[in-house]
Amino acid sequence: MTVDLAKARRETMRWNILLTLNNSRPIGAREELVLSVVQGMFPDATAHELRRELDYLDDRQLVTVKKSPDGSWHAELTRYGVDVAEYTVDCDPGIARPVKYW
Repeated sequence: MTVDLAKARRETMRWNILLTLNNSRPIGAREELVLSVVQGMFPDATAHELRRELDYLDDRQLVTVKKSPDGSWHAELTRYGVDVAEYTVDCDPGIARPVKYW
C-alpha cells in the first residue's frame, strides 16, 4: 500500500485549520495566526499553501474567508464548520478528521 504524503499533508492541514478557527471563535483569525499554527506541524508550510486550503474549505462552506483590499485574509468557521469541528455531523472525505473515540 502506498501512502500519498501530499494528500495526507493537505487533509491534515485542513483539519488543523478547522481546529484553529474553532478555537478562535467567535471572531475568527487572520491568516498569519492560522499559518503559525499550521507551521507548528509543517514547518515548511507557506502562505500560498494555507490560502489554497482556506479556499478549499471556503468552497465546501466550512469557513468564510474575507479578503481585504490590503491583501490580507481573515477566516471564520461557518455553522457547518463548527459542527464538523465538534463532531456533530459526518465529515466528508478531504479532511483528515480523526475518528471519534469517546
